[in-house]
Amino acid sequence: MNNLFKLKEHNVSFKGELTAGVTSFFAAVYIIIVNASILSDTGMPLEGLIIATALSSLIGTLLVAFISNAPLLIMPGMGINALFTYTIVKSMGLSFNEALGAVVISGIIFSIIAFTKLSTIIADAIPQSLKEAISVGIGLFITFIGLQKSGLIVGNETTLIALGDLTSPSVLAFLIIFVLTLYLFSRDVPGGFLISIIVGTLICIGFKVVDLSGLSFTGIDLGSYKQIFFNMSFAKISDSSFWIAVFSLTLVLVFENIGLLHGQINGMLKADYKFKPALKATSISTIVCGIFGTSPSVSTVEGAAGIAAGGKTGLSSVIAGLLFLLSLLFIPFIKIIPDAAISPILIIIGALMMKNIENINFNNFTEGLPAFLIIALIPLTYSIVDGIAFGFITYPLMKLFKKEHKDVSMPMYIISLAFLAYFILHYSSI
Repeated sequence: MNNLFKLKEHNVSFKGELTAGVTSFFAAVYIIIVNASILSDTGMPLEGLIIATALSSLIGTLLVAFISNAPLLIMPGMGINALFTYTIVKSMGLSFNEALGAVVISGIIFSIIAFTKLSTIIADAIPQSLKEAISVGIGLFITFIGLQKSGLIVGNETTLIALGDLTSPSVLAFLIIFVLTLYLFSRDVPGGFLISIIVGTLICIGFKVVDLSGLSFTGIDLGSYKQIFFNMSFAKISDSSFWIAVFSLTLVLVFENIGLLHGQINGMLKADYKFKPALKATSISTIVCGIFGTSPSVSTVEGAAGIAAGGKTGLSSVIAGLLFLLSLLFIPFIKIIPDAAISPILIIIGALMMKNIENINFNNFTEGLPAFLIIALIPLTYSIVDGIAFGFITYPLMKLFKKEHKDVSMPMYIISLAFLAYFILHYSSI
């Protein structure tokens, strides 16, 4: 272990890495439930999606552990799973399996970027204000989805959205669970999200909003997974909608992962030399996700819990990954978890992502307006990539109007034109 993960060089012990790995697992295990829940809105079976999420999380954490020796968690990302489900499948019309094909292709492109100097060029080209705005916009989008799933917000023909029925059992259960989740989170209770999900499910059972008739203990049922595993489709590879999906996924993957890895590796670990290998591992894991049957992976923010607990090497990632695999034994329990128990976590994740807004200079309108458009339009258009596109197209325009065009790099102009092409291709294909 010491030779493989260089524990002595990092001044850590096996016990310390074990503690960090377990901490990361409890901080992030809810993702297996939440990711599967979001992807199930495509019409695919929940149990198969749980298996896909757990297995891809195992492979992702092993990849980052052995390639970069960093204590990170590479799992299907919150936010990009919404892009996959609500934009690519439900709005653009690709089937689930065709969307998986797009994930594989985007993973290959992402890998080309990660294994070359393109990653550095892109990272340096994007203004910091836009990077921060993407995180904030995705946070609002995740919160909006959580509010919808809870029933607290419902559709309305006159005002588009409105407050739901506060007297309904499901909404009452959600409100109680939300208060519980806030308490556990504010008190920094280890595994607080997992506790809130378990207790929240019991509360929903008490409110009779959970159907226990389908609860059975027959072991892991791989039947529903057969239609997901290694079943990506390239039937629409000649259609513009397929390549728009690939382009959209690649853009979000590149920008989101560069930002997340910089924050965790450069910011928390102070180990800049691990950034490039970690980005490579993350890009490979995207291809794995498409093969295993789930939306693309990212370096999750929950991995910071393990780093905060003292994790410094890939050993903690290996431990967390093995625990993700073990979680498959509890699928019968996971399947009955209701939206009311998941929604509070989505809302809190969104709130956590809002803190990036303080890094945006709204006093400079050429920086603030493009950032604001990203933040506002990601949730309001129900599309992450559309919100990003508006901000990236507006940014160079604002700089040109203020005669500050020299502040915009050539790669940024190219990226903006790429987003403009995205709009042209997308709407000409409808």
